[in-house]
Amino acid sequence: MTILLKTASEVEAMRTACRLASEVLDLLTPFVKPGVTTLELDRIAHDHMTRVQGGVPATLGYQPPGYPPFPASICTSVNHQVCHGIPNERPLKNGDIVNIDVTIIKDGWHGDNSRMYVVGEGSIAAKRLCQITYEAMWKGIVKVRPGARLGDIGHAIQTFAEAAGYSVVREFCGHGVGRKFHEEPQVLHYGRPGTLEELKAGMIFTIEPMINLGRREIRELGDGWTIVTRDRSLSAQWEHTVLVTETGYEVLTLSAGSPPPPAFAQGAVATPA
Repeated sequence: MTILLKTASEVEAMRTACRLASEVLDLLTPFVKPGVTTLELDRIAHDHMTRVQGGVPATLGYQPPGYPPFPASICTSVNHQVCHGIPNERPLKNGDIVNIDVTIIKDGWHGDNSRMYVVGEGSIAAKRLCQITYEAMWKGIVKVRPGARLGDIGHAIQTFAEAAGYSVVREFCGHGVGRKFHEEPQVLHYGRPGTLEELKAGMIFTIEPMINLGRREIRELGDGWTIVTRDRSLSAQWEHTVLVTETGYEVLTLSAGSPPPPAFAQGAVATPA
């Protein structure tokens, strides 16, 4: 396994790409309301990425081996859809939850992040799932520092989510990111502390847990992309791109409209030099 360590100039390029990816989610936030279609959200995001930010939507036409080309510029996963949902013409309804996943390529570098949105007035159960998933992601993020292990991240996420009564999807994971959309290492959202690869300054990877209200089993729909919960229970996901610094971590996918870190993480957030 070759894990690429980014140089100072490469980190700076990644800061730019990741900030732009987060700003797309800022832009979309006021549009996520009952009656809007995910296809319209995709159009807004595409136009902003290409015309305003001067970037390229990484998912549009993306085709890993064995997959059809992805047909949209963002992923929109609604309710029991776990990930890789394809935007369509169905209007979002009051009470829906939706994950919007944005990856932009700027000057050859990928910025990757996602957020959950509650459409209109969500149920207590739906809002709690989204909140616990957000906190689970941060439980993993605050474990990032040189000398820690990838297993520390997964263990922190798994134990927190399962203690809250939820299950963790195991078939998908976080990943290294840089000039390529998906690089090493794979970042599991479950595991044992003190195991797997050691973290080193200069690593950049995503942490993006997918947490289900019901059981963890999933299945793929016939479109070749969309993943849903097998029991049709709600699923939530949040994603940040994180840099391992000399002393801890820096979250690269932060922008003016990013939700604030949970209280347990606020004192630990490293800021750019």
